[in-house]
Amino acid sequence: MKRIFSIIIAVVLVAAMIILAVKINDPMYKNDDTVSSPDSAAPESVSKSAGKAASLHGDDTVILWYADDSLTEYITDTALAYRSETGIKVKAELVSGVDLLEQINHASVYEGTVENGETLTAPDLYITTHDNLMKAYYAGLASEITDPQKVINAINYPQTSLHAIRCAGKYVGYPLYYETNFLLYNKTYMANIAKQNMGDDTAGAEYPEETENTEEAGSQTSESDSRTDESQSEASEDTGATVTSSNGISVVNTVSAPEEDTEPAEDEDAVETETGEEEDPMGEEDVAADPEVLEKLANMIPATIDDILTFANNYDAPENVEAIFKWDVSDIFYNYFFVGNYMNVGGEDGDDNSYFNIYNQQAVDCLKVYQNINQFFSIDSKAVTYDSILEEFIEGKTVFTVATTDAIAKIKEARENGEFNYDYGVAVLPDISTTLKARGLSETSTVVVNGYSYNKSLANDFAEYMSYNRAADIYKKAGRISCVKNVDYQDEEIRNVMQEYEKSVPLPKMIEAGNYWVQLEIAFTKVWNGADPDETLKELNDTIGEQIDELEQHVLTQESIKVGY
Repeated sequence: MKRIFSIIIAVVLVAAMIILAVKINDPMYKNDDTVSSPDSAAPESVSKSAGKAASLHGDDTVILWYADDSLTEYITDTALAYRSETGIKVKAELVSGVDLLEQINHASVYEGTVENGETLTAPDLYITTHDNLMKAYYAGLASEITDPQKVINAINYPQTSLHAIRCAGKYVGYPLYYETNFLLYNKTYMANIAKQNMGDDTAGAEYPEETENTEEAGSQTSESDSRTDESQSEASEDTGATVTSSNGISVVNTVSAPEEDTEPAEDEDAVETETGEEEDPMGEEDVAADPEVLEKLANMIPATIDDILTFANNYDAPENVEAIFKWDVSDIFYNYFFVGNYMNVGGEDGDDNSYFNIYNQQAVDCLKVYQNINQFFSIDSKAVTYDSILEEFIEGKTVFTVATTDAIAKIKEARENGEFNYDYGVAVLPDISTTLKARGLSETSTVVVNGYSYNKSLANDFAEYMSYNRAADIYKKAGRISCVKNVDYQDEEIRNVMQEYEKSVPLPKMIEAGNYWVQLEIAFTKVWNGADPDETLKELNDTIGEQIDELEQHVLTQESIKVGY
């Protein structure tokens, strides 16, 4: 929900900044190509102080604003290293994330004036999420980057990052780190199933192939349940038989096997190994590290939602497991992958309001599958939160969940504290069906050079140094995953997250879509609780379409910004 509130606040802020700019006759909102600087259009008090604004920073100092305290160690170490190499001082200031753009706008316009006994000093650069770039650009708070090292390209960054930082055809930020969602699973549980299956020589019962008409997703879940019941019945007739889904997921069905026809079942507390040592039935780390087991496990990761349902129907879960698949159904960021491949908001760069297509048959079919999952897993949208679900995963109560990049650092911390006694795995989000593809959201944090800065050259140089040259440090110091490709994390699972980021949809930047996320989250909640998917999506499409048409008439364009030079 914090993302939704941030979006609402951001839209209001843009309107406020536009009004402020009009009041001070800011030249960037004129419909000519006049080249101006902020001091030429500012009130008299600002004009008198603009001459000394550059001296507030100095020729050998740049000021960086950031709002995330977890970045402090990383920024401090990077600033010290940069000064050691270049002699340039970086003054980093932790500021409130509330109304960040409004704070920057006010400090930039009135820099050098005294307020409450303090002289206002604006940042030369700052860190913000990419969905704020269009607002910042329109307000003159983001300038086109110079890319001193010429590293902003598809060789060093995924296309997702490049789309995220592009606004009106220009790159207006340096990609720093990203947040996206992915399938997080308990690798220990899965490795034990893989090891068990390796010793099973029977072919097992297989499900019939999925129907080709997968667009009829409303009935897909019930058909899956029917196939599962039939397969369980067949599997129970043969001792140790396996159940295999359309993705090749094999789960040994030990629940209904007659005791006299099987090997003694594993004790719930411990089993004797060949060496006579006791072994944890949950599985130990060396099981998840066995190459043969991992090879088998790789083919068991659910590729579709139907595969997860197959797994849930047949998995003889350990006593500690309370849910097979559980995620935060109350937050659109974790739900969007159901429809993300079939919705286009703002085009590939997310800044073009001529692209708005959310109502189509594929999106409706995906929502039908989403709705039917509630009948299977029964997740209360009012009771769950992302934090509570991640905590349950760490406690070993959940096999699969949808998580974001912050989960990796939290799991690492829990392991160091002795609170996570398993191995974890990362995979791409499961497709909705064999024909309906999944695509999640992503949010890219960027380093932006203030359009009002008098030290743009130094600001660009440090921004690129911080985001590119020190890319490997951001995970070590802040637990964030860099946008730069091929960073050596010495952890295969972290590298797997990049696969999902590369296929994700960046949050749109277009101002007109601000209310869209609020309404879409409401629509998902309605569908989850039983509303008709087709009617709900059509209503949303009509509402937002009218909103875009109305706002388009009032959004100002930026003809030419050359402030602060």
